Amino acid sequence: MNQILLRQAAAALAAGRLKITCAESCTGGLLAASFTELPGSSAWFETGFVTYSNEAKQRLLGVSAESLRREGAVSETVAREMASGACAAAAADYALAITGIAGPGGGSAEKPVGTVCFGLACREGASARTAHFCGTRSEIRRQAADFAIAWLAQTLAQRQG
Repeated sequence: MNQILLRQAAAALAAGRLKITCAESCTGGLLAASFTELPGSSAWFETGFVTYSNEAKQRLLGVSAESLRREGAVSETVAREMASGACAAAAADYALAITGIAGPGGGSAEKPVGTVCFGLACREGASARTAHFCGTRSEIRRQAADFAIAWLAQTLAQRQG
């Protein structure tokens, strides 16, 4: 984990008195665990959602059944909906979402193992990105959490600057 970027994001959240939440699928709480490793994280992190099943994504985050049917759980649309839903459910200023295929099985030609989609939401809206990682299941999950933290740190730095 990139401690420098995590600490930068935490400092920006704390300085702005902002709250963040997360919605995780393939990382299974790794992002929330990264946040709570930092002392004082309760000032800016209150809750997180681990929504591994499609039913949980719909029930807890309001992800649309149509998006899941049309594009699948590993898609930018679903990542965006997860982030927006988490942001609303937690009444947070920001939300990060992660959904992907950590392997070793479950991939396809269109979405191979290591495909991970990310959502980042705030009150102004949500955006999404896709990344492809290599390695073991554990390595892919760690890289995904690190990618999300880096994206958050970059976004917060741009908004401050």
